[in-house]
Amino acid sequence: MNVLLQLVLQFAKTGLFAVGGGLATLPFLYEMSDATGWFTHADIADMIAISESTPGAIGINMSTYAGYQTAGFLGGLCATLGLALPSVIIIIIVAQFLDRFSTNKYVQRAFYGLRPASLAMVTAALLNVVRVALVDLSVWNGVSSIFSVLRPIPIVLACALFFAMKKLKWHPIVFLGISALIGIALKL
Repeated sequence: MNVLLQLVLQFAKTGLFAVGGGLATLPFLYEMSDATGWFTHADIADMIAISESTPGAIGINMSTYAGYQTAGFLGGLCATLGLALPSVIIIIIVAQFLDRFSTNKYVQRAFYGLRPASLAMVTAALLNVVRVALVDLSVWNGVSSIFSVLRPIPIVLACALFFAMKKLKWHPIVFLGISALIGIALKL
């Protein structure tokens, strides 16, 4: 099958089932990585960093990046269209009927049930990012302590940036820039 068509189909599947926003696409990207070999799990960490630091929705940015890495400009376009198309279709349909059914107890219960699913998907994505960014599993064999696999500098940087973001209330792009400069300076 043509790689461009595969990109559209893979990302349409992701767009259809990734409930909860851009980070909810991560479990699908990990599965796609394993199934197709288009990109690695480490590439996904790079996708997140780039997607978070560029304008636009993170899910769209990641699909564009993944598609571009896989098949160039047309790959980026196909992956982006594939990811967005299910949402556009569903939103148009839902908007037509939501006014009529918004007070329906089954609709309200369905939305209530989707919240934990969204949380689980985002949490799974978070744990995968933590594994790639803060843990070095390559040294796991023969290690007597879990602390031996932790990457102390990225952990300290992540904690410092988290607290600085909460305290200083600066724009997130400032913290992304600071992180990039620290990574360059420390040769991380």
